[in-house]
Amino acid sequence: MQFQIRRAQSGDAAQIAQVHLESWKTTYPGIIPQAYIDSLKVEDGLQRWQQRIQEKTDHIFVAEQSEPEKDQSRIFGFISGGAIREPIGIYDGELHAIYLLQQNQNQGAGRALVRALAAALHAQGFKSMVVWALEENAAVEFYKHLGAAPVTRKSINIGGKDLPDLALGWSSIQLLL
Repeated sequence: MQFQIRRAQSGDAAQIAQVHLESWKTTYPGIIPQAYIDSLKVEDGLQRWQQRIQEKTDHIFVAEQSEPEKDQSRIFGFISGGAIREPIGIYDGELHAIYLLQQNQNQGAGRALVRALAAALHAQGFKSMVVWALEENAAVEFYKHLGAAPVTRKSINIGGKDLPDLALGWSSIQLLL
């Protein structure tokens, strides 16, 4: 599959919200209560993503198919990040979210999205980066494969269930460039 990585534009919010929702439906069954997953709607995310793209406080990039098949969306993945939201040691940057449709995983787009975000943060003067992931999420291995190391953990509640959340970090963002 041929794809490109580019900065998100205001017209991308609906496709980003759709990818976000579909990714939750395939990533989190058995981890997050199913009733919570089933309650999610694309409309809930649409407004959030429109606002994030317009505010430009986060860097948001999308992965899109160069030649999409008929009746398919061009955007199949996205990443967002910026300044760290809660202080953790030496870390100053944070990967806030990264999601790819299941059928488009393991083809290099995730790595390309992380590199695009790391380059944008580095250009802005950030030195390091952290990402939070539910401990049971298979993405933890993806981050480790990219050189991240466990930093700390906490418990978060999603859908009435306490879940272990793991912070993984890159002490030098340059490792991702």
